[in-house]
Parts: sequence; structure tokens; C-alpha cells
Amino acid sequence: MSQEITRPENSAPAREFTVLLSPTRRGARLARLLTTAHLADWGLSPEPAAHVVAELANNAATHGRVSGRDFQLNVTVRDDKRLRIEVTDTRSEQLPTPGTPADDAETGRGLLIVDALADRWGVDHGPVPRKTVWAEIDLLP
Repeated sequence: MSQEITRPENSAPAREFTVLLSPTRRGARLARLLTTAHLADWGLSPEPAAHVVAELANNAATHGRVSGRDFQLNVTVRDDKRLRIEVTDTRSEQLPTPGTPADDAETGRGLLIVDALADRWGVDHGPVPRKTVWAEIDLLP
């Protein structure tokens, strides 16, 4: 179930939604679809955020999966200047590391895509056993 929050921060309101999703391919797909719908509702283009969400949610479902524990997606727009995407899972020992996959590899490019599309990204640790992988996209040139 999704929750939308509008609250003042500095002079402009923040637009935010948070949802818990199952750590499955279906949950990752739903994360992308919900993000696209919320951004459209807020009058923002879903690109490139939908791709970033898809990669981070897929990583949470693939590498951060713990049976019976959902991952959390949080998407926030602050001051109409910055979009922040956060995906929190319960595998703090599984840290994301971008690599260089073989040319014929079918996986391993997710964080390279995030790095290419986001203006910034990183990892926040804790509280144990959680980690949050986040990405920010500047909305103004």
C-alpha cells in the first residue's frame, strides 16, 4: 500500500511516496510502475527515474532478498529541484559494487546504469540489518 505525504520543507512543499514491496521480480516491476504513475501525477517526466528505480528495486529483490522481509521504496521531490530515490532492504552485508561485466554477460550492469542516469548515488548503512541505496536526479539543468 502506498502512502503519499506533502509537507513543507524550507519554502516549497515536498512530494513523497513510500511503499513496501515483496522482494520479487513482480515487486521490482511494481516499484517502477508506481514511480512512473506518481511522477506523472506530479507533472514530472518519468525518465530517467523509472530506469533508476527499476535497477535499484531489481537489486533489492535479487541481492537484498530475505524471505519474509519486504523492501521499501521511497521517492521524494524536494523544492522542485531534486528527485531522490531510496530503496531499503534487509541485507546490510550485501553492499552494492559496480563492476565491469563481460561483454556477453546478461547481468551485472544495473549500477552502471544508475551511475549513468543519476546525478549522485550512494549507500546509507543501518540500522542493522538494513541498508538504503539511494540516487538523486537534478530536475533543473
